[in-house]
Amino acid sequence: MLRRTICNRDCPDACGIVATVEDGRVVRLQGDREHPVTGGFLCYRTNQFLRTQYSKQRLTAPLLRKNGRLSEVSWSEALDYAAERLLAIRAESGPAAIFHYRSGGTLGLLVAQASELFFEKFGPVTVKRGDICSGAGEAAQELDFGVSDSSDLFDLENARHILLWGKNVCTSSPHTIVVLKRSKAACVLIDPLHHQSAALCERHVQLKPGADFALAMGIAAVLFERDWVDSAAASYCDHLDGFRALAQTRSVEAWCEEADVTVESAVDLARRLHEGPTTILIGWGMARRLHGAAIVRAVDALAAVSGNLGVPGGGASYYFRRRRAFRKLAEGLSARTICEPLFGPEVLRAQDPPIRAVWITAANPVAMLPDSRAVARALETRELVIVVDSWLSDTAERAHLVLPTTTLLEADDLLGAYGHHHLGQAQPVVAPPEGVKSDLGILQELALRVGLGDTMAGSTRAWKERLLGDGLSLDDMPMRNPLAPQVLFEGRRFPTPTGRVNLIHEPPAAPVEDPSYPLQLLSVSTPRSQSSQWAKEPPKPTSVTVHPDAARGIAHGALAVLESPLGSLTVRVEHDDKQRRDVAIVPKGGHLRDASCANVLVHARITDLGEGGALYDERVRLRPLV
Repeated sequence: MLRRTICNRDCPDACGIVATVEDGRVVRLQGDREHPVTGGFLCYRTNQFLRTQYSKQRLTAPLLRKNGRLSEVSWSEALDYAAERLLAIRAESGPAAIFHYRSGGTLGLLVAQASELFFEKFGPVTVKRGDICSGAGEAAQELDFGVSDSSDLFDLENARHILLWGKNVCTSSPHTIVVLKRSKAACVLIDPLHHQSAALCERHVQLKPGADFALAMGIAAVLFERDWVDSAAASYCDHLDGFRALAQTRSVEAWCEEADVTVESAVDLARRLHEGPTTILIGWGMARRLHGAAIVRAVDALAAVSGNLGVPGGGASYYFRRRRAFRKLAEGLSARTICEPLFGPEVLRAQDPPIRAVWITAANPVAMLPDSRAVARALETRELVIVVDSWLSDTAERAHLVLPTTTLLEADDLLGAYGHHHLGQAQPVVAPPEGVKSDLGILQELALRVGLGDTMAGSTRAWKERLLGDGLSLDDMPMRNPLAPQVLFEGRRFPTPTGRVNLIHEPPAAPVEDPSYPLQLLSVSTPRSQSSQWAKEPPKPTSVTVHPDAARGIAHGALAVLESPLGSLTVRVEHDDKQRRDVAIVPKGGHLRDASCANVLVHARITDLGEGGALYDERVRLRPLV
């Protein structure tokens, strides 16, 4: 039997899946050829998901910590314990002492809204603010354009040039590859790393890591010098003179020297923007810096002044507004907030009242947030930690109670994508194992114990229908978001206070580099894992990829120590002469328990806007393993 669903994991594509089910067990996964965007193929991670789905490590009963160890208990005992402890902490210290942390382990709208509504009505409690992944970039575009959104994905077919600026579509958005290949546009990769997406491009500008602002300013200076700025730019851009002055504070040569690229590279990129229509696909990684928002704002400004906004084939695409078509059930109330990238230090120092309990939904913060050891310590020192997960993650290992939930093949939810404008419905292709409950089911049973039964009541279908905005129907899924633009900012109308683009016109603070740590740590996505969810067992120890000249004499395949001012990891060194000599590349999502978590090296710091995580501003060095 063939059954269809949509992948709910934290990926831009939200792929359509066809599952072959025999005797109640999924035996094959394929791409859904009928899906309007992702038809026909799946990424490696999802192709391999059956290994995870039927892993012996799958949790099928609640785990409660007794005498220092997690032991299986019944659902009644687990939920009675959760209700008793949450009610007691609320009565003694108020709802602010309870922290509900939700992240992107599933992008299901129902899971998000049901959990937010429950904890809002139970408190409101403490919740997170900021966004570890996209906070800086979204905030930058909201400041520049009034909204962070994109033209239709297939509008790329109207582009003459496409700049992949810090974006590895082969790993992070593989279904975009089909559109790029169908487009007649000339593609250029702008990225300090050499990766598979370079094969899609006719040129790779391999700039210094973190020097994207300098390169953007060099390109802008060329645009102004050669009179390649759109003649109408002053009519739809605020601060045009300020942006020009900023770009001309230095010569093109000086900007290019800082970016470690040739002047010819900047001229070529300026030419491509001038010729247009040109779309810039902006990767999220370069925004994960202390001045990450300034970088995105500089790139936005290039698209604006060159006339590539509001026209078919043009744009500065960072995000697709995946939630826009759905209704919100929670009001967004909270007792206080914890900054997501500062989870560890802020939880540890919270007072009046201290954080006594943490409920974690769809997240593995120990592995995925900076300063992993501080996050672990923060959880280990709470009175109550409850984790809802399908496996015993680094975070779940530190819980007092672990509640097993459904996987992407058992999910019943609504999905919007952040890599295209289509919406979908996740539908269970198999029932979960006995002893496993959905997030909604868990919250509904807990609600009966804490006086919120009526608030959380209703079938899954009823909840999904409550979430549907005007013009949406479950029976029509998948469907294109009816509110999404075909061409963003058509007519050059921008939802800013002035109705015009707000160009950046002040420089960011200059980065500080410590020469004793000569390498820039870049912990990047890998085709082998979805964040900390690995398709197969992750490598132990983790690898670090460096240029041979940066290996300090350490042989390819040898063990070494990678260290930052914060911490160290034992790593296996891999040489790659296509990489720059100032980068150290480590896979994202390694586990703390395996001593493979790159975030033990990364300080908890935030970006200049949006309270994102400054994950890529950590300097490291290699030394031999003694």
